[in-house]
Amino acid sequence: MSKKLQDAYSLSSVEDTINLYKAWSKNYDRDFAHKNNYKSPQNVVKYFLKYSRKGDSPILDVGAGTGLISKYLKKYSSSKIHAIDISKEMLDQAEQKKNYEKIIVADLNQKLKIADNIYGAILSAGTFTHGHLGPNIFGELLRIVKPGGLFVITIHEEVFFKNGFKKAIENLAKKIESLTFHKVNIYGKINKQEKLKDKTIIAIFRKAINSDHL
Repeated sequence: MSKKLQDAYSLSSVEDTINLYKAWSKNYDRDFAHKNNYKSPQNVVKYFLKYSRKGDSPILDVGAGTGLISKYLKKYSSSKIHAIDISKEMLDQAEQKKNYEKIIVADLNQKLKIADNIYGAILSAGTFTHGHLGPNIFGELLRIVKPGGLFVITIHEEVFFKNGFKKAIENLAKKIESLTFHKVNIYGKINKQEKLKDKTIIAIFRKAINSDHL
């Protein structure tokens, strides 16, 4: 595991997060995504295309970083997509990809300045992991999604069990529907001999149609 990835997994404060990704932003796609054959953005897009239906728009890319989800999504979909992340510098890189209609710099652990029932889908790759966001933000994400809206999010396998994600999702039983999980590799082969073995859980569900009345 690279030192940068170790640092990312060890983040413990908002300030640390901002500083790490500020320093990493310009080289993130090359030094992390490409070097490690990072597959989570492609997998999120793959499952979004599999489960999406008319009306799952606009899309909010949560923890968008440098915009890797948009890079793959725009090859197959014309849906409007917005990006949200705490790192302005990472979002500056995302904006250069010219795939996002709107860029939002915000701390996702705080109440968002976004109206209720705005988005048709939430996509997220690599944000629910060591040292990053926890399950406490699910309520706020559900608030800003339309009833029936689709979620396709990756949750690192270790934190899924250790950090309360599994229980948090179970506790949302009355607010979500059509829940399914897929376990996939986070990284593809780097070369013929080497492969990082981390796994992620892709959680796919919809906001219940009547959830706003519960």
